[in-house]
Amino acid sequence: MQPAQWKTFIAQFAELNRRQRLAGIALLHGAASQDVAVALIESVARQQPHCPVCNSNHAHRHGHAHGLQRYRCVPCGRTFNALTGTPLARLRHKALWLEYADCMLTSDSVRKAALQLGVHRNTTFRWRHRFLSLAKTDRPHRLHGIAEADELYVLESEKGSRHLTRPARRRGGHAFKRGISNEQVCILVARDRTGQTLDFVTGKGALTKAQLHACLPPVIDKDILLVTDGHAAYRAFAHEAGVSHQAVNLRAGIRVRGAAHVQNVNAYHSRLRDWLRPFHGVATRYLSNYLGWRWILDAGRIRSPETLLKATLGAFPHLTVT
Repeated sequence: MQPAQWKTFIAQFAELNRRQRLAGIALLHGAASQDVAVALIESVARQQPHCPVCNSNHAHRHGHAHGLQRYRCVPCGRTFNALTGTPLARLRHKALWLEYADCMLTSDSVRKAALQLGVHRNTTFRWRHRFLSLAKTDRPHRLHGIAEADELYVLESEKGSRHLTRPARRRGGHAFKRGISNEQVCILVARDRTGQTLDFVTGKGALTKAQLHACLPPVIDKDILLVTDGHAAYRAFAHEAGVSHQAVNLRAGIRVRGAAHVQNVNAYHSRLRDWLRPFHGVATRYLSNYLGWRWILDAGRIRSPETLLKATLGAFPHLTVT
């Protein structure tokens, strides 16, 4: 390579993202990007070796297929590999998975990720929801101390549906009815003062007491202080569930009463809305996946593509959320 060509080549390094730089380093060390991904997948399988059919851990090696070690279960005779029974089973292009995980952590759109990886947009859309199916479950088990709860509403969307139940809208559109109606989907968010957050898609229309009973009791302590706005459903729920409750009257301009406020959960709402806006309307049937994706980014437990790939296979970070 001529010196001028070398200078042009080196100048392009500044445009590479983190994942591309790591892939380049691995290539210089003699390891292809697929080898890196396969090694990571196999390392997860060795930590949790079991047959996905009978759950036995008594298996022996049975050749290789699609770049992965294949195993044969001794008790049931079925063969499997590290991806069998995982969300990534039967997917192709393993060499691109770590780079795509990096796209997930930077919240890239389907088309932008497809352009960067050189695959079809339908492939990156399929990968998006496969990557989120298990990773989104890495949530706190309970909320403690002071917990704030509030709801936000997003426009119901049938994006991608072949059989709409209403006239189509353009790029998300807007509701035809004023205020809260069955054109909107309610998202209940509960967040304690340590930052642990849980969210629930309760359905169309205004939040009800019955929905609060279905969502909150399993995930809050009995001695918790529940802080909300003046919505009557919270007051009725707290009375029936025997939970300490304090409301702030936001309509009257009262936002803080001592330690009682809902500013943490409202700030989370704001970040969530800003993050959802570039997607131009999320299909309601996928809304829980996007909420899990937002929590992955907000919690900060998954910070690298390697950690996200492991979480997709069910191997979460060792630090547990309680």
